[in-house]
Amino acid sequence: MKTISFPDGTAIPALGQGTWFMGQNAGLRASEIASLREGLDLGMTLIDTAEMYGDGKAEELVGEAVEGIRDQAFLVSKVYPHNASRTRLPQACEASLARLGTDRLDLYLLHWRGGVPLGETVEAMERLVDEGKILRWGVSNLDNDDMEELTAAGGTNCATDQILFNLLRRGPELDLLPWLADRSIPVMAYSPIEQGRLLDDSDLQSFAQEKGATPAQIALAWLLSQDGIIPIPKAGNTDHMRENREAAELKLEAEDLDRLDQLFPRPRHPVSLQML
Repeated sequence: MKTISFPDGTAIPALGQGTWFMGQNAGLRASEIASLREGLDLGMTLIDTAEMYGDGKAEELVGEAVEGIRDQAFLVSKVYPHNASRTRLPQACEASLARLGTDRLDLYLLHWRGGVPLGETVEAMERLVDEGKILRWGVSNLDNDDMEELTAAGGTNCATDQILFNLLRRGPELDLLPWLADRSIPVMAYSPIEQGRLLDDSDLQSFAQEKGATPAQIALAWLLSQDGIIPIPKAGNTDHMRENREAAELKLEAEDLDRLDQLFPRPRHPVSLQML
């Protein structure tokens, strides 16, 4: 599979796994764990979660899924903005580590910007790196101005910006993506299928049928065709996980990308970064 490198040179497979809304239904637990393990077996080693997801239940689910095979996974979690201070961030990180059943995170993200000064969060993140609790840190849902401020506050070690980016949310292409690319900072694209809404788009359905693929696979292949983008789709069962994995083998030609540009045009003018 195509790989994406973080600024420190660490390379990971470009297609990861998301866990938003997972771990909240006991009846789905076995299927969700099997799906995450299937993803690891298929080479989708990055698993993204957050303390917010199910009030920690998603982290607990991921912890169970990687039990005994922790070293096969690249674990990412995110901290609430109100926990991103120099006093609360270490506590939040320890709680996430406990739920995940691990001694370190491969990547720890500020979930979105809150009231804690970015410089304070940077300081706290760097201390966690020094202590070995996290290997690298990044942010989520930060737009251009925020990233400029983060850099000015000492955040030059930021490893990624996780944002809402898909065929329906192309605003970041106009300004944020070029800014990040200039600094070799990859993007993690959450909700790459727009929480399933892209699956019902008639134009995408027709295009996918012509390509012998599913709408989800086309949406993922479009993201994977771009440099420095790591889509993190969720899959609640192994069939869905295998469908996602097959998207990494789907090659979109130049004419396919042109067609998708026509069906899902980018905005003509910059727009503020959107969140779900």
